[in-house]
Amino acid sequence: MIENEDTKIFSTSIHSNPQANKIAVNNEVNKLIFKLSFNFAAMKKYVQLLGIMMISLSAFSQNSLRIVVKDSINGEPLSNVSVVLNREGKATGRDGLVVFPDLTSGNHDAVFSVVGYISKTVSVQIPDTSVLIVLLQRREAVLEDVTISTTRTNQRIENSPLKVEVLGKEEMDEENAIRPANIMSLIGDISGIQIQQSSAVSGNANVRIQGLEGRYTQVLRDGMPLFEGFSGNFGLLTIPPLDLKQIELVKGSASTLYGGGAIGGLINLISKRPTVKGEDILTLNQTTLKESDVNAYVSKRYKNIGYSFFGGYTRQNFADVNHDELSDVPKLNTFIIHPRLFFYPSQKTTIIAGYSGTFEKREGGDVFVLRGEKNSSHQYFENNKTKRNTGELIIESNLSSRLKGTIKTSLSNFDRTIETDTHFFHGQELNYYTEASVLLSADKMDWVGGINFIGDEFRKKVSDPILLHDFDNRTVGAFLQNTFRFKENDILETGLRLDHHFNYGNFVLPRIALFHRFNEAWASRFGIGAGYKTPNALAPQNVEYDIEQLSPVDNKVKAEKSYGFNAEVNYKKEWGEGNSFFINQAFFLTRLHSPVVATELPSGVVQFANADKPVISKGFDTYVQWEVNDWEIYAGYTFTIAERKYLSQNKFVPLTPKNRFATVIAKEITEKLRAGLESSYTGRQHRMDATTTPGYLFVAAMIGYNFNSHINLVLNCENLLDYRQSKQEALYEGSLLHPEFKPLWAPIDGRVLNLSLRLKK
Repeated sequence: MIENEDTKIFSTSIHSNPQANKIAVNNEVNKLIFKLSFNFAAMKKYVQLLGIMMISLSAFSQNSLRIVVKDSINGEPLSNVSVVLNREGKATGRDGLVVFPDLTSGNHDAVFSVVGYISKTVSVQIPDTSVLIVLLQRREAVLEDVTISTTRTNQRIENSPLKVEVLGKEEMDEENAIRPANIMSLIGDISGIQIQQSSAVSGNANVRIQGLEGRYTQVLRDGMPLFEGFSGNFGLLTIPPLDLKQIELVKGSASTLYGGGAIGGLINLISKRPTVKGEDILTLNQTTLKESDVNAYVSKRYKNIGYSFFGGYTRQNFADVNHDELSDVPKLNTFIIHPRLFFYPSQKTTIIAGYSGTFEKREGGDVFVLRGEKNSSHQYFENNKTKRNTGELIIESNLSSRLKGTIKTSLSNFDRTIETDTHFFHGQELNYYTEASVLLSADKMDWVGGINFIGDEFRKKVSDPILLHDFDNRTVGAFLQNTFRFKENDILETGLRLDHHFNYGNFVLPRIALFHRFNEAWASRFGIGAGYKTPNALAPQNVEYDIEQLSPVDNKVKAEKSYGFNAEVNYKKEWGEGNSFFINQAFFLTRLHSPVVATELPSGVVQFANADKPVISKGFDTYVQWEVNDWEIYAGYTFTIAERKYLSQNKFVPLTPKNRFATVIAKEITEKLRAGLESSYTGRQHRMDATTTPGYLFVAAMIGYNFNSHINLVLNCENLLDYRQSKQEALYEGSLLHPEFKPLWAPIDGRVLNLSLRLKK
């Protein structure tokens, strides 16, 4: 290297005083220009000097790198992605952005990882003035890789301070092959949730969460309540899984977001939406209990318009499984239709207009009557004819990159006719709901606010006399929720709802929830919230009373109020290709003040009154999920103590097991063959007369074969051990002419096999 005094001094100056780099460079460049004009022969020397200057400046220049991380399938930004570069770790914000300032020039490796996605390493060349877009690929069959709508912020499930459990597309597809008629069995597989059949004649059932009765569970369809009071009858029994994208469940109080009723929890049924690829599915099913199902779903999205259509038919003949001359499975004919039109006037706006119609006839009772052989000794029967017509309109618009507005409204008319050998009733209930809400997203927080109006009107039609009179409920409410990310792994969510019920006054419902992630493996949640439930004589009870027994709710009866507490800790570990272990340990407590209690008088009339002491339900829920080498293992245990403190004896809430354990084992035997074994143990339950039921084991098994991507065949067996309540005791007391049915605490339909065929385009 050629060197003289000028180069030595200048090079030393740069290295010893980096702050004066720019001034030194300017001075020396001016000198060079002057000298070059007189000494052309020195050109080579000064070119070398210029090279030294550029190398020195490059060594001390500072660069910033902007990275945006997105989902590789839908292009949505991914928040809370861990990005490690030069041993410095950061997490992406809600917009998927992370910035690394003060980087030296050269090659750098950035490592990206987040739960539910395959980790990725990207090599970056600095300087790079462009924004680096990184696409992460989803892992298959990961529970946490789900976007939820129940929280109203559309955040992913692993980051939600409100605990939401999701049954996704895989579960919907599997249930469509096993029980295509409805989703009751699928929901009942979740730990902490109990499906209780309330009528042996009609087959009606309700959903109980964390030990509370079914009337404290709120059911929504796409965020809109449609099944309440009289219109709640047979609601979930007529929802097929093929028509759903996913089911979102919240255990514990969720009344702040969705109003009164969600004291025990809520179930939000999320309908499918069309995709550009489209979907065409036909399912045929036949069972050994003479049930036949035909369900079809088609959908397609084009540039500015899309559509989806579901149509289903179920035919079930009656069955007397225990040969007591009374039906254990009703005769059933159900037809369901659900068309929806989707309009996309711009990339920012979606308009959905839909209609849903459910038409059903259920017949149960004396098998001689059902066969058309009615005589003086065989006269008892109960026929239910229902019609549900629902219209919906949803408008969603991204008003800006950070502001989203939603307007949704629904109008539903439920018509039910009940005919028995002694009574005839015809009634209708009109349900309506309107909501306007906004979601404002920022780097550190989200705001959700809105107002809604909900109401129902019960009307008697021409019928035999009953004690109930026409009534209506109307509520206007406003809600506000803030989700604040005050650290990379800490999220605080607070909410407040103000409701005014036109009959029962004002209700203030606060809620607070906290999420904390200790590291990539460990996380925790904590939440507490208030709720309320207004009295309704037609709300589901543990025992299904005849409608002519029910008396009107007295004006002195107050609304029930509650507060609920939930806490949990999670652990997640992933290794290899598709191997994972997940455990969730949750604790819950719900205190229900002034519970409304139904009392049957000696005359048979049922009256309602507030109890002077609360109902308290508490316990814990343990859930384990293990996936390894194509094996899937799920296990759940729920411990529940639900007590009626207003009683001096037999305080336990009837038909609530203290111990319940469930497992599922599934195996991908080959690419085309899959098998699974499911079992659950339900512990002893307290009857209303202070006696207890025995515990029992329920076992189911299935095997499925994919001939190709278009044809799937599944053979399934429910209640493999054929455990039935009728094997332990008679299902009714009295005579066949006037049977008095006992509360149901175990299956009564026995072992059932079904074979289903799914055809997919």
